[in-house]
Amino acid sequence: MTGRPDKSTAYTLTAGPQWSGKRIDLFLADQIKELTRSRAQKLFDTEAVRINDHFCRSKNYRLQEGDRIKVIIPEAIEAEAQPEAIALDIIYEDQDLLVINKPRGMVVHPAPGHSEGTLVNALLSHCSDLSGIGGVIRPGIVHRLDKDTSGLLIAAKNDFAHTALARQLKERTLKREYLALVCGRIEPKAGKIEAPVGRHPRHRKKMAVVAGGREAVTRYRVIRYYRREYSLLRVRLETGRTHQIRVHMAYLGHPVAADQLYGKERCANLPEKYREPQALHARKLSFVHPRSGSELQFTVSPPPLFKELLHWLHSQK
Repeated sequence: MTGRPDKSTAYTLTAGPQWSGKRIDLFLADQIKELTRSRAQKLFDTEAVRINDHFCRSKNYRLQEGDRIKVIIPEAIEAEAQPEAIALDIIYEDQDLLVINKPRGMVVHPAPGHSEGTLVNALLSHCSDLSGIGGVIRPGIVHRLDKDTSGLLIAAKNDFAHTALARQLKERTLKREYLALVCGRIEPKAGKIEAPVGRHPRHRKKMAVVAGGREAVTRYRVIRYYRREYSLLRVRLETGRTHQIRVHMAYLGHPVAADQLYGKERCANLPEKYREPQALHARKLSFVHPRSGSELQFTVSPPPLFKELLHWLHSQK
């Protein structure tokens, strides 16, 4: 793989015997981790794929063992997010930043399949200016929460605040604490998980504990055990990898309850109304204000459905 001056990326691949008779678009989506199948198919419209030194214009081409494939993938161009008048639950706001209680179901920034209705769309409508460090798709975003994770999140209004908050995040002085209900009786009652997280080798949408992944550190403490084999945890992130808590808990054999990606099969004994979304809530956030130097701390309760689930578990004999 070689970089190119126009920031496109070139790949040279060879079809092994297991790919004989298989479609070229499937091969590319499997072999090149940054490609989805739909994006791989679009490459054939731009003469970006050569097979045995000849342009291939058909995504239906069936490979033969030993085929030499050269692919040039252009740099993805980010589309600028547009303002949308979406109500926000703002916990704190000043000239430099906002602290928001993000609801479950809201995507943080636009992505394929979620170009509208995101937190960024709402922020652009609420604020006249946002930090540009995150780019046109992620203006103001210092850290993220998964779509189905509720709770506290910071957005920076200017580059000064964004730079300072990002530094605190990197230096692990920006503290994030979560409430997580996990499957099973987790022991010991307190622990530290140090396991590198990276892209799952086979499932594109999933992350996993993998050799060579990025450093990931999670601390947890049990708040209480429930009779039906669930544990309520207070979880603190020291690093912020994609899906980190969900991946680490699944790695321990105690996936987050109602997590459809990492522990769906463990929800069978829950009433249907509690089987999604995942029981994970960013409850507490503390950091030093980038301008005043004051330490700020915020806490929010989990959403009603999460509290209702805990009440139901508590009522079980």
